[in-house]
Amino acid sequence: MTTQEIFEFLNSHPIFYLATADGDQARVRGIMLHKADEKGLVFTTAKYRDVYKQLITNPKVELCFHEQHLQIRVTGIAEEIDEDIELKKEIVAARDFMKPWIAKTGYEPMGLFRVTHCVATTWTMTNTLAPKIFVNLTA
Repeated sequence: MTTQEIFEFLNSHPIFYLATADGDQARVRGIMLHKADEKGLVFTTAKYRDVYKQLITNPKVELCFHEQHLQIRVTGIAEEIDEDIELKKEIVAARDFMKPWIAKTGYEPMGLFRVTHCVATTWTMTNTLAPKIFVNLTA
């Protein structure tokens, strides 16, 4: 897959699984992508959640997107971009379920991250034995 094809897939399949480290224990959970482009992959979490603390302690992450027989794994560095209030507003405007939370608490508890230094690899049932091919998505 090309870089553009990967971005198109990620943006059209916004639910992904995020792997972080909690000391010597791996942790994984479902997260919702806001957008993926050449600047990185953007998502949010609440600052009071364990995942936020794990990202701050060790920003090395892996994200896994999938649909039926295609899986795309992306490794990178999760960088907090908490000061981007306009991007936070854009995300909340696109997600009705977040509006009551933000109305009650404001934007401060919303942790905003961009994954950069992204490298992707794909897997399908037809290429399961083929060597991995790595695609650089971001700088």
